[in-house]
Amino acid sequence: MTTLILIRHGESEANRQGVFSGQNDPDLQSKGLKQAQLTAKYIADNYKVDKIYSSDLRRAYKTAVCLAAILDLEVISEQNLREINAGAWEGMKFEDLILTYPEEFDMWLYHIGRAGCVGGETVEQLGNRTMSALTKIANEHNGKTVVIATHATPIRAAQSLIESGSLEKMENIPWVSNASVSVFEYHNDSWKVIEVNRDEHLFDLKTVLPTRKSEI
Repeated sequence: MTTLILIRHGESEANRQGVFSGQNDPDLQSKGLKQAQLTAKYIADNYKVDKIYSSDLRRAYKTAVCLAAILDLEVISEQNLREINAGAWEGMKFEDLILTYPEEFDMWLYHIGRAGCVGGETVEQLGNRTMSALTKIANEHNGKTVVIATHATPIRAAQSLIESGSLEKMENIPWVSNASVSVFEYHNDSWKVIEVNRDEHLFDLKTVLPTRKSEI
């Protein structure tokens, strides 16, 4: 059995500004770095970690580096762990997306599993590449515990695909908060969600997310 511990990156500048980042590359802000450090300590205190992987985007990679520094491990960069390619939406404020792309962004808010970013990826494409990356990592490290620093939509899509086999009801799955911990297990080609969105270790630094949208 392989245990995958997925961390959403710490709060970024785009999160703070209410911007849809996608594959844009904003850095962690000071709160996000503190979140990442608290999560690193939580994982180091509670798990024996064998490998650390990360999206190659800065906000995820720097989150992973906080844990790597404690455990003296390298961070393996993996492009397929990136956030969704948001195309024309990247760098836009959420309030402007609602006005500029009302139909498409309404689909994102209320039926995300069937949504696609204008000029970018569909959520289905994101889900497929995320699960492909997670499965590859799990197979390469059978019996190990692997930490993966990634983003909100990949975690949400993976949870939907594992729990229901589709993205059809993905809108019923809440977003995970910044620097939260989710645990998946992989055994004999089968996935299981163990826990999602553990963030109590962040105390008063927890990010409070809105119900229907989140700054990814």
